[in-house]
Amino acid sequence: MDPELEAFVPLFPLCDWTDPIADRKVYEELATARPAQDTSDLLVEDRSLPAEPPVPVRLYRPHRPQGAVVWMHGGGHVVGDLDTEDGWAARIAVATGAVVVSVGYRLSPEHPYPAALDDVWAALGWTAEHAAELGVDPARIAVGGHSAGANLAAAVSLRARDEQGPAIRFQLLNEPGLDDRQETWSQRQFTDTPWLTRDKLRASWRHYLGAQPATAYAAPARAADLSGLPPAYIATAELDPNRDEGIEYALRLLRAGVSVELHQWPGTFHGSQAILSAEVSQRQITDVGAALRRALAP
Repeated sequence: MDPELEAFVPLFPLCDWTDPIADRKVYEELATARPAQDTSDLLVEDRSLPAEPPVPVRLYRPHRPQGAVVWMHGGGHVVGDLDTEDGWAARIAVATGAVVVSVGYRLSPEHPYPAALDDVWAALGWTAEHAAELGVDPARIAVGGHSAGANLAAAVSLRARDEQGPAIRFQLLNEPGLDDRQETWSQRQFTDTPWLTRDKLRASWRHYLGAQPATAYAAPARAADLSGLPPAYIATAELDPNRDEGIEYALRLLRAGVSVELHQWPGTFHGSQAILSAEVSQRQITDVGAALRRALAP
């Protein structure tokens, strides 16, 4: 493990997603403890998108936007919201010069699949329909997220392809959780890694799926056909149970004719880029911004 990251591991609070209400409070305290991002060059605005139920989003608008990113927070589909994701969404807007539409999707177990995906689908449709208002080209819309948010980005890309939905120019999947079966080598070996453990992931999938069997839109690794999807940037952490399913998804996309940039970060663990002081975290965050900026360039 990277020594700069390892120093923080003993400080992590217990958060195993067996008590979603308590875990949300812990996650909120962690998120608000991070340094705030300067948003003086952004117009930040909360909106409620017309859907049933309405979908809360937070817009981060640069003065001269270079495309748009529909962004989904992490948290195992169980924790996280617009406020906990505020710093990340703002950093992406600053790094890319794009309008960031941060989606406050519904959480499980109160709202199991497909509630979150339906909210993201509504946000994608709204972004495409209101591209002119946002000052962006509707052909320059990307989707992205971290962990569970990356799951939703991959899922909405599949749905947009299958249902001839809004055109997605690019999908950014940062440490994605894609496979409920937990059968990869990393899932079987990394049972007690920092922040994300095998049991924590099992609880996450149980909350998200509820009583329903997993489909490709819930667990994109189950999709039989990955052709015709948007180009992708996929980042994985070395000491992460999700590592191998992210790498395998990247390989399957490549074999299906989809252009992919795959970055495996050595010495890192799931979500460790939240430790902003670490040099490897700074490189990870810079790389995500650069990938989106390249993808959304005219």
